[in-house]
Amino acid sequence: MGIKLQAGMITLLVSMSFVANALAGDINLSAAASLKEVLNDLGEGYTRTHAGVNVLRNFGGSGALAKQIENGAPADIFISAGQDWLDYLVGKKLIDKASIGILARNVLVFVGDGRVKVNGMQDLPKLKRIAIGSPKSVPAGEYAMQAMEHAFLTPDIARKLVMAKDVRACLMYAERGEVDGAFVYKTDTRLVKRARTMFTVPQGLYSPISYPMGLTPAGAQKKDAVVFYRYLQSAPARKVLARYGFILGKE
Repeated sequence: MGIKLQAGMITLLVSMSFVANALAGDINLSAAASLKEVLNDLGEGYTRTHAGVNVLRNFGGSGALAKQIENGAPADIFISAGQDWLDYLVGKKLIDKASIGILARNVLVFVGDGRVKVNGMQDLPKLKRIAIGSPKSVPAGEYAMQAMEHAFLTPDIARKLVMAKDVRACLMYAERGEVDGAFVYKTDTRLVKRARTMFTVPQGLYSPISYPMGLTPAGAQKKDAVVFYRYLQSAPARKVLARYGFILGKE
């Protein structure tokens, strides 16, 4: 009986060790929706040269992702489209402060299908429906609101706004013609087929757009996550980011 019990315990320990090893190479990455294509590229390229490592990617609005992490969702690396949501997690002690860095930068543009001629912010009041990311959880929406407020357009525009769950939803609305236009990032315009860029929003109207990132406490303790995090800041990764139109350095 004792021999059988001992053998069973050994089998259980071996099984647990196998599961732990299988999960050891999993890196949980939560990142802003506007980074989807470039991070898919970087993640897939990385795993091809790092056997046993799997980058599990979760994309969405930065606020929604931060709340998921706060509520216990697995995450080793968080990349936001704005500083506020990274700071939010720092305040909750859910980001390792020593690891914080900037992945890249971006600019805001306005896209539409051209049914109504729009050359700049001054033309927005003549539109009927304008898509922006919900400012409470989507940094792109917050930047758009800043731009409209600084252009003194908010009272005229407020009732025309269509709130979207993330910047990619804004782009989809514009592509389908469900709105007259949408505020998105310049890098998002690589995906448009029907819509086109109507104008670039003057950068003096909104805060500089950056993608701050950091390791979670769990990620900081995971070797594979730390190594991948460093890779995201490497010269090869920066070349991929530049190819997708992201701004590097201090521009």
